Amino acid sequence: MSFHIERAVPAQIDALVAIERAAVQMFRGHPAWPFYEPATLPPALLNEAMMRGLIWVAVDDGGTPLGFVWIDDEARSEAVGIAEIDVLPAFGRRGIGAALLEHACAWARAAGYRRMDLGTLADVPWNAPFYARHGFVPVDKHDPRFAFALQRDRANGFPDALRVFMTRELAPATPDEWTVWPAPAKLNLFLRILGRRPDGYHELQTVFRLLDWGDELRLRVLADGTIQRRDELPGVPAETDLTVRAARLLQHEAGVSLGAEIELHKRVPMGGGLGGGSSDAATVLVALNHLWGCGLDEDTLAALGRRLGADVPVFVRGRSAWAEGIGERLQPLQLPRRSYVVVDPRETVPTAALFQAPELTRNAAPATISVFTSGDAVENAFEPVVRARHPRVASALDWLGRYGLARLSGSGACVFLETPSRERAEAIAGECPVDFAAYAVSGVNVSPLQLALARHRGAGHGDGAG
Repeated sequence: MSFHIERAVPAQIDALVAIERAAVQMFRGHPAWPFYEPATLPPALLNEAMMRGLIWVAVDDGGTPLGFVWIDDEARSEAVGIAEIDVLPAFGRRGIGAALLEHACAWARAAGYRRMDLGTLADVPWNAPFYARHGFVPVDKHDPRFAFALQRDRANGFPDALRVFMTRELAPATPDEWTVWPAPAKLNLFLRILGRRPDGYHELQTVFRLLDWGDELRLRVLADGTIQRRDELPGVPAETDLTVRAARLLQHEAGVSLGAEIELHKRVPMGGGLGGGSSDAATVLVALNHLWGCGLDEDTLAALGRRLGADVPVFVRGRSAWAEGIGERLQPLQLPRRSYVVVDPRETVPTAALFQAPELTRNAAPATISVFTSGDAVENAFEPVVRARHPRVASALDWLGRYGLARLSGSGACVFLETPSRERAEAIAGECPVDFAAYAVSGVNVSPLQLALARHRGAGHGDGAG
């Protein structure tokens, strides 16, 4: 039979839960059955992992899911794990599980991870013996590297005696292979316009909150010096694409003869005020600085980013931050752990027209970080203008406002609501009207891009300092 592997989407959640329930029946009569039988997969966690691109599904030619693999990066270390891998029993022994496992390992290797870890059963043929055939070896569960997994197993009540931990070393990607890099989105937790500058730009104050969700870029170094974009973005010619421009700018400024192939997996709505294009450009700068061995420091990369767009420097520096000027003067902030519902009204809001709007407030009083942290600075100067001019955005604000303080991010069109927990964000997002799209996301203080850079440096590929 033929099948292919693709990234899982929320519409497949019920199918994945059903696959896991069918697969777990194979453990009836095993001592682990009392643990496995009631431990169903939480749909909210599946959705969260899908949002971050950590689940792949094997589907047949008709699009029916046959199996899936779920990568666990909760330990945030040089290793990732297999959270779950299941295949419908009726389709076992057809290479589906092996293909899913190898796909997960290939992605982890491209993302700079050094190991793939998992916990399994030693005495079940489709568990430890299966993984052993794919290069996994048993490890001491009490090795400090596996303390996180052991602690979680015990917290979940899984008996130590039934469990074996296994790991597979992942070789670093070679210079001519694809590597994977995140491009996280952002929210503007407030935004004030203090005045117009002599250069025509506006003086702003805002807080950039980086998110654990965003686009994904794949990059491959080319020896011939060309910069190539593999995929097409509707309405964005390659010559004006920020990722291509970022690569060419770095190539010129660093004086390198190498080129790159760029592939973008887009998740962040274009033109939504979430910084998607700026983040993509920053990821190209940071990643190619490493892959090409340019050796440019963070300040230099941020200055290059500023030439591409006002929001690019915050993504280059990779910290949630208080921002002033046109957004380039940054002071890192340690913000409390929060989750958010982000709603895309599916309407385009042209930023240039907003800045020219006569009703836009351009003379707000300056705020301070203490005013922001006290909760007295939550407004967005663009929101009244956008609400009056763009009825779909107004409708999204009104709907989300039923659950709390709904705010505009950047110049829109996306709106968001802060929640105290991921579960609450997931619940609200699940109620989203069909005319909009909703995402449950979490804020981070350190960008996923910075974590990825540290991994790739540890893998020994490239020697850049950015």
